[in-house]
Amino acid sequence: MKIGVISDTHGLLRPEVAPALKGVDQILHLGDVGKISILEDLRNIAPVTAIRGNVDREGLCAQLPETDVVLIENPSGMSHYIYMLHDLKSLHLDPAAAKFAAVLSGHTHVPNYITKKGVLYFNPGSCGPRRFDLPITVGLLTIRNNELKPEIVYLNPS
Repeated sequence: MKIGVISDTHGLLRPEVAPALKGVDQILHLGDVGKISILEDLRNIAPVTAIRGNVDREGLCAQLPETDVVLIENPSGMSHYIYMLHDLKSLHLDPAAAKFAAVLSGHTHVPNYITKKGVLYFNPGSCGPRRFDLPITVGLLTIRNNELKPEIVYLNPS
């Protein structure tokens, strides 16, 4: 099973995103969507679960939940709970105690991942407008043999 993980589109869905997410089973958008049409376009690739970010203050994007929990059930029968929030600094729970397999966040535009206390923390970076000299990226989360494998995909926008 493969999950597309994106954040901080800020109203821009780059043409490089669709090919990078081709074949994913689901897409998780971690906020700062910018325009609801972004989610509609992503649904042409795979089912989408989205939360709002700090720039999603108006219209339908403002109605997205602040956080969400997604249950991923892979073909082997194992289940993984994934916690979604925009800004990791606003995390007010212990993901390990809550039995989350992963915490996905955006906001910083800096792609990275780390595992702490058995929980994967994954930020796919940003695939919207370039911020400073940061790369344009999306994330892939592959679930195989009960393991979560994060991958950062660097896009090369022209």
